[in-house]
Amino acid sequence: MAAASASRGVSLQEATLRKLRRFSELRGKPVAAGEFWDIVAITAADEKQELAYKHQLSEKLKKRELPLGVEYHVFVDPAGAKIGNGGSTLCALRCLEKLYGDKWNSFTILLIHSGGYSQRLPNASALGKIFTAFPFGNPIYQMLELKLAMYIDFPSHMNPGILVTCADDIELYSIGESEFIRFDKPGFTALAHPSSLTVGTTHGVFVLEPFNCSERRDLEYRCCHCFLHKPSIEKMHQFNAVCRLGNVSQQDFAGGDTTSLMLDHEYVYTDSLFYMDHKSARTLLAFYEKIGTLNCEIDAYGDFLQALGPGATVEYTRNTSNVTKEESELVDMRQRIFDLLKGTSLNVVVLNNSKFYHIGTTEEYLFHFTSDSSLKSELCLQSIAFSIFPAIPECSGNTSCIIHSILDSGCFVAPGSVVEYSRLGPDVLVGENCIISGSYIITAAVLPAYSFVCSLSLKMSGHLKYSTMAFGVRDKLKKNVKTLSDIKSLQFFGDCFVSCLDIWNLKVTEELFSGSKTCLSLWNARIFPVCSSLSDSVTASLKMLNAVQNKSTFSLNNYKLLSIEEMLVYKDVEDMITYREQIFLEITLSRKQSDLETS
Repeated sequence: MAAASASRGVSLQEATLRKLRRFSELRGKPVAAGEFWDIVAITAADEKQELAYKHQLSEKLKKRELPLGVEYHVFVDPAGAKIGNGGSTLCALRCLEKLYGDKWNSFTILLIHSGGYSQRLPNASALGKIFTAFPFGNPIYQMLELKLAMYIDFPSHMNPGILVTCADDIELYSIGESEFIRFDKPGFTALAHPSSLTVGTTHGVFVLEPFNCSERRDLEYRCCHCFLHKPSIEKMHQFNAVCRLGNVSQQDFAGGDTTSLMLDHEYVYTDSLFYMDHKSARTLLAFYEKIGTLNCEIDAYGDFLQALGPGATVEYTRNTSNVTKEESELVDMRQRIFDLLKGTSLNVVVLNNSKFYHIGTTEEYLFHFTSDSSLKSELCLQSIAFSIFPAIPECSGNTSCIIHSILDSGCFVAPGSVVEYSRLGPDVLVGENCIISGSYIITAAVLPAYSFVCSLSLKMSGHLKYSTMAFGVRDKLKKNVKTLSDIKSLQFFGDCFVSCLDIWNLKVTEELFSGSKTCLSLWNARIFPVCSSLSDSVTASLKMLNAVQNKSTFSLNNYKLLSIEEMLVYKDVEDMITYREQIFLEITLSRKQSDLETS
């Protein structure tokens, strides 16, 4: 049993590394027709995010970090109401039509949804989840390169159409050497991964048609009766979505986020990415052109996929329990989408030796980069990736993780912490389970365990400024209240937010919050100092953090203060990229000198 599990783990690792090698061979080189995607498109929430993404894509192409001869686009959501990733998909179809006319009928297109503000992983807020750095590669791989690598085999076995995926997850899989995943059937085709019933409650779950095969294979092509979006365990049973292991051992499944905590040898098949052929895409585009403007959030998974398959019913359109904001038009829009797509087939590619990893929260980010031995071995993640820092000792399987950074040998980073795109001096002590991003700490400093510190360059009235967000990695930035009297329920680094305001000598007024005055949260609290230098910015924010920890006072009255929401409005992408480039050049020079000394 253990041997079988180990064998499947090895095959998954080998398949993953093969894809990475193949992508590495294509980086910086023109690709042949049919060898790679015709178009790679990334969605953005607003014009500031659009410009940030375009800038980073331009830099990557200049440095030859991406395959060449491919059209890379950023498609921005229209201003106004949030439209969700389903609305972004419709908007992207319109952009493709404007750019290419009928030509895109023959294209293979990768559409990556990256339009959120990453409030649960704020070190990705300024430059985007799709540009999250991973601890391997030279130059460092970011989520974009990793996704392009993992999907490297798809375009050459795909009919013209669009593959839709999200920017904060990874799908790893292994199939037979002579097998390929084919996206060649009409309608929609989705990947499916074996998962526990508990995981199924937070994902989409496929109810598959009966399958006459006694032996479970790594790759199976199935038909879906209907699709359930974040169903209860009771509903999974009610719709016969639950499979039983029978003679198949739990050890035969690969693991990852999706297959953890198998319950009583029962499992379900959950979603990740999906493909739609051009006929389906054109149907959706015609629908979008007809309705004109969207005023509600549409979920590409919950609202598109639930309309598919012979067992789809209209009941789901009235269920708004999984909706973050219920607009008056939502139920009507869902019913119209259901009527539009009803009868369209949903094909499922079952990947029994696969893993689905989500890296969209601070907890997931820290776990996968410092503690998760599986992902480390599958992607060959490093404890020190393209950085200057002495060797890191292992501690009960946990390590710290240093990415694209320069740390003095006198600096100490405790296990479980991640440092990216930063410089740390000799007298810096980083506690466990911290995230440090884009920062410069040259003076003596102690970062308490579970600290989150991320610095942004800002352009304010034509002047370059800096601000550093600092809080606890477990703080819930999205949690909001409607009135000032309720902000006592907000917590900053485990303490009552109102108590923290007293420590910083700040008054509870409407001016304390940016944006909506009926949606008050840590995200839009004006508490972070603006400074003229990067190091001063980090120092000031660390002082406010340590004041809370030590129950001492640190007045913020003499500073211009911004919320995280406002930082993203003022962010200076070019300066942040320049800072990273300076670190890159210094590390490269250091490595060249080291090579000369040893040769």
